Amino acid sequence: MHFNILTIFPELFPGTLGAGVVGRALNNGTWSYDIINIRDFSINNYGSVDDVQFGGGSGMVMRADVLGKALDSVKNPGKIIYFSPRGPRLNQKMVREFIANPNETYTLLCGRYEGIDQRIIDVYNIHELSIGDYILSGGEIAAQVFIDSCVRVMDNVLHGGSESTTNESFEIGGLEWPLYTRPSVWRGQNVPEVLLSGHHGNIERWRKQQSDEITKERRPDLIKENEK
Repeated sequence: MHFNILTIFPELFPGTLGAGVVGRALNNGTWSYDIINIRDFSINNYGSVDDVQFGGGSGMVMRADVLGKALDSVKNPGKIIYFSPRGPRLNQKMVREFIANPNETYTLLCGRYEGIDQRIIDVYNIHELSIGDYILSGGEIAAQVFIDSCVRVMDNVLHGGSESTTNESFEIGGLEWPLYTRPSVWRGQNVPEVLLSGHHGNIERWRKQQSDEITKERRPDLIKENEK
């Protein structure tokens, strides 16, 4: 899988994507990326990429002519994604859909300032995508979240294979159950006896019960979503 990343801060990549299992996957060629510095397509010698809004209002807007030239420079853009609070919220089901074709290419447009000229979205048929109901300073962090969420569920990336991802929160239809490891007693706190029993049926039932209770308490919206 390949990602083209359009940004005015190329130094932010690979960032966290260069570490851990995602970093190893980058090194072994499971995924790759190219950086396109939007400032290389600036309209002047100052590297300007934005301008004031038509109609007034606070905040600058990234220019269509600059972004258009940057996008046109990408030989194989594939699907173009712009990270925006107006887009649908990324979830695990969507992640699975994004990685359905491991040879897919995504071009990730990282906005800054107040946003980007709407004509870029319209002309290039860009897919807007949100990573949550909050505002970031720019799309670079969102791009890293998107790439990480996609790469980590690709084949042979996580230790333990597909089971490592299918038993996680959101993959199981709710939130994950509590996890424990050695020592079995720590600061007077014992690991639940059922997990030490070796009885796989009882362990699975306990995990399902814990998952259901935690999901009902903390994310009842997930239960309603699964009932649709």
